[in-house]
Amino acid sequence: MTHKETVKKTARPGSTPGHRSSKAATRTASAGKDRVSDPSAKAVPSRRKTQSVRMKRMRRKKIRNTVLLLLLLVVLCGAGGFGVYMFKGGNFSTPVNSFNAFSEFDNTLVSKEEQRAEGFAQNLCVVTKDVPLDSVSLDDNQSGVLLNLSDKKVLYAKGAYNKVYPASITKIMTAMLALKYGNMDDTVTISQENVTLESGSQVAGFMEGDQVTMDQLLHCLLVYSANDAASAIAEHVGGSTDKFVEMMNSFAAELGCTGTHFTNPHGLQDENHYTTPYDIYLMLKEALNYPEFTDITQMSSYTVTYKHSDGSDASTTLTATDHYLTGEATTPKDVTILGGKTGTTDKAGNCLALLSQNAYGKPFISIVMGASSKDVLYQEMTSLLQNIN
Repeated sequence: MTHKETVKKTARPGSTPGHRSSKAATRTASAGKDRVSDPSAKAVPSRRKTQSVRMKRMRRKKIRNTVLLLLLLVVLCGAGGFGVYMFKGGNFSTPVNSFNAFSEFDNTLVSKEEQRAEGFAQNLCVVTKDVPLDSVSLDDNQSGVLLNLSDKKVLYAKGAYNKVYPASITKIMTAMLALKYGNMDDTVTISQENVTLESGSQVAGFMEGDQVTMDQLLHCLLVYSANDAASAIAEHVGGSTDKFVEMMNSFAAELGCTGTHFTNPHGLQDENHYTTPYDIYLMLKEALNYPEFTDITQMSSYTVTYKHSDGSDASTTLTATDHYLTGEATTPKDVTILGGKTGTTDKAGNCLALLSQNAYGKPFISIVMGASSKDVLYQEMTSLLQNIN
């Protein structure tokens, strides 16, 4: 027993290290096997990878959708702009409002300066060529226009830019400067120069030393076309006749009267004293800004009362030179004369520039230059006025 127990005890120590080593190896292998085969450890990186792929796909999808949306907006804006362009009569065959130093109009070249004048002409009737009317027939050496001021339309035009002698139509400019720069209450002393005029000249009959107000002189100027009144106004307003004539030419240029040159304030014949029918329109249109002008030019007569140099009173009644106002000529039905100016010299012929209105209150300017007689003048003017209603 004792020997057996000794054998057993001897055998157990020899086998213990191997047995323990085997168990440790078994536990180590088991632990390693457990770590490799753990599902939760393998799932975490897999989910992260899947989420990363999904987010990249979503970002790409958003970018693609944004690009498509922008392209759609560009297409829609382009289509809208094209639609508006075509609706307004667009044409792709030529550039719209393209800048060019010169442009062609009626086979003539228009300069830059004329292009810049477009804004100036927006409120004007612009005559580019002769415009006929069946009912109107002026002689070959005559010229005239009929213009609708409210619609800016040219109803008739013949030689609108022809050089003509204005005769007493000059006094439209003289009257405007008197109203613009003069004081109607001023008393003017008539000088010898004012009454020294060519023989047969239309005058109110003033004498040197007479005392007349500016208002009275203006009435004599426009109602009776008195040349002595024109001379007195020029000397008083301008300081001298020459200075006043400079004022006349300066104001004409300001109004755009490119075919006008004045040498005197009354219109007595001078080769260098000229204008055009269109320039007369510009002057008469400007004169309408002065209510006194139309008030006076509608009068059929005027009585001027003044003093001679010795203090005695003098009075003269003057009859209007416009035959429509005096009843010597009859206007067409529903035509009202609002003002204007006559003019007559041997070289200028018989001339008349009128402002009138039709039955609907629309204003018109009509001008006839160079008629052979007063009868012919009013016949031709009436033929023009028949076209405003």
